Amino acid sequence: MDEAAFRIKLKQYKDTVYRIAYTYLQNTADAEDISQETFLNFYLRETPFPDEGSEKAWLIRVTINACHDLRRSVWSRNRTELPENLADSFETPQDNALYAAVFSLPEKYRVVVLLYYYEDYSIQEISEMIQRNPSTIQTQLERARKKLKMQLEQKGGFHYGQTAIQACHGTNSDV
Repeated sequence: MDEAAFRIKLKQYKDTVYRIAYTYLQNTADAEDISQETFLNFYLRETPFPDEGSEKAWLIRVTINACHDLRRSVWSRNRTELPENLADSFETPQDNALYAAVFSLPEKYRVVVLLYYYEDYSIQEISEMIQRNPSTIQTQLERARKKLKMQLEQKGGFHYGQTAIQACHGTNSDV
């Protein structure tokens, strides 16, 4: 891949790769390292992708695998992490509340919410990416919605949470 094409792809996918890495690792430095490693693998890959969808899916799969590898490493298990509050960086309080609520979910729910709502993948595509049954993904999404609804209701009423969701996703659906 030539440098100009790589820069275009980097710009196109860097946020997606970083968000997925951060979702798994909950650490800015580790997410940046995984993102860099993923894009290095992408740059060095010699086989072209048949289409843009498979290219993005490959990047997501490589990111997830790299996160799992890092978390299994001895180094990762023998360290402590400083708390970070990434949620304070959004423009509106509703965005901050929703982001904080999503990132307070257990990992199995966080990942499917991120891929479904933020990356616009279907349940079938998510199941293929993270190698789980589609009915499992559907169940995890339903449970995540219920947990988000409860959290947002506790932080200022359902209306506040519903406003945050509508602002981020432009939908009128219940959580």
